[in-house]
Amino acid sequence: MAEGERTKGERTRTALLDAAIARFARDGYRGTSVAEIARDAHLSGTAAYAYFPNKEALFVAAVDEDAAGVIDEALSTLTDAMDFDKWRRELIFTLVGAVERHPLARRVLSGLEPEFTVRLLSIPALEQLRKESAVRLQAQQLAGEVRPDIDAQSIANGLVTIVLSLLMSLLQMGTDPVMLLGLDVAAVVEAALTAPTPR
Repeated sequence: MAEGERTKGERTRTALLDAAIARFARDGYRGTSVAEIARDAHLSGTAAYAYFPNKEALFVAAVDEDAAGVIDEALSTLTDAMDFDKWRRELIFTLVGAVERHPLARRVLSGLEPEFTVRLLSIPALEQLRKESAVRLQAQQLAGEVRPDIDAQSIANGLVTIVLSLLMSLLQMGTDPVMLLGLDVAAVVEAALTAPTPR
């Protein structure tokens, strides 16, 4: 939807989310007030409450918005390439690059908001990544590239959890992805997905 086609309410909500992402990323959940976010969005101190019932709801929405940006960026760089093996190998590296441009998602994944980390595992952005991963695995099953005896949705959920855990580890430890992941992690994924060759 073009900027001119959006309602005033949609534009206000977007301005609040943009301001919330920037402020929460910089000052953290505890160090931020809804009034500061509203001021950053050039709104009255109470305007945010028309869109979000409280600070926590605004924080969760802001994290989802920023995480969706990470995931959209990662998926958009890989969607056009139908090379599924490349997609599996490069997803973690693409996510690492994307999270550098999304400060609130980076803050949460870095463990700086521990009281929210577990609760955010069910945000819509991660559900979308699970769904996209399952669709890709199902396509690979139909193409004979992934073993047919596994449930694509369950495996996709597990793979997203593993990728998310690796991403959090990378951000918290500051380890180079190539050093931590390398060929060993790729080998585990391949062993789980690839049907054994007949002898």
